[in-house]
Amino acid sequence: MTHPLRFGIKLSGQDTTIEALRAVWGIADEGGFDHVWDFDHLASIGDGGPGRVIYEGWTLQAAMAEATKRVRFGCLVTGNTYRHPVLLAKMAVTVDHLSGGRLEFGVGAAWAEIEHMMYGIEGLDHRVGRLSESLQMIKSLWTQERTNFEGRYYKLTDAIANPKPIQKPHPPIWIGASGPTTLKLVARHADVWNIAGGEPDKVEELTAMLEEACGAVGRHPSEIRRSIQFGWDGKDRGELLDLCGRFLEMGVTEQVIYLRGSEPVALARKVAEALPDLRKLDRVARQ
Repeated sequence: MTHPLRFGIKLSGQDTTIEALRAVWGIADEGGFDHVWDFDHLASIGDGGPGRVIYEGWTLQAAMAEATKRVRFGCLVTGNTYRHPVLLAKMAVTVDHLSGGRLEFGVGAAWAEIEHMMYGIEGLDHRVGRLSESLQMIKSLWTQERTNFEGRYYKLTDAIANPKPIQKPHPPIWIGASGPTTLKLVARHADVWNIAGGEPDKVEELTAMLEEACGAVGRHPSEIRRSIQFGWDGKDRGELLDLCGRFLEMGVTEQVIYLRGSEPVALARKVAEALPDLRKLDRVARQ
């Protein structure tokens, strides 16, 4: 196994409070987790409709940077259509500096139709093409003194973007993807592939698709770490260990427990209590 097994927890920013978010970030930082996450939506998703409480994902990440000292953090994943790529690149650099270089840059093509419809956000009909151009632009803005880009959706003319990220050449790029076209972007640009859905039965099928996409661009699949997010009800630690072990056998080394339900702080504490046992999975796999 090439990559070490790492664990994170995620509280989305939806149907929660600022106090709960801060508490979860503290548990992640002090409890020894590798990373902690939110998500990026402008209106609530899922059962219950779009009118519930939800906080903006990148503002929360700036708060994470100041509220924590050690743990890495990010957004699983940023919706590319919500912000111009230059703004997103600048926001990411700012948060990277605020945190002393602890940002994990998660991004995807976006998908929530109701958000685009309600707020008049354009681009969902060409979301993969826009993400492709955004990734090219953002990486250039992070690493080059000046960027020129002439795309179908975006244009940059002798663009300057300073400062550069603390992390070199740039923060790790996590791309959420499950379709053939977005997996091609993973193959070209990602440090980490976030496997959409969180379902064990689909991991092997999607992994084969990624390997095919990597072959098409001449990149070895082992260069890309694999991540997945999934829920746990907090009742049976053995069930959690079995699921994490199953994902590890499939090559998923970045595992994020999604804190769903009405008591995310209590659930985060239970995951933290299980973390020493979860760490043992990696040692056993390497024997």
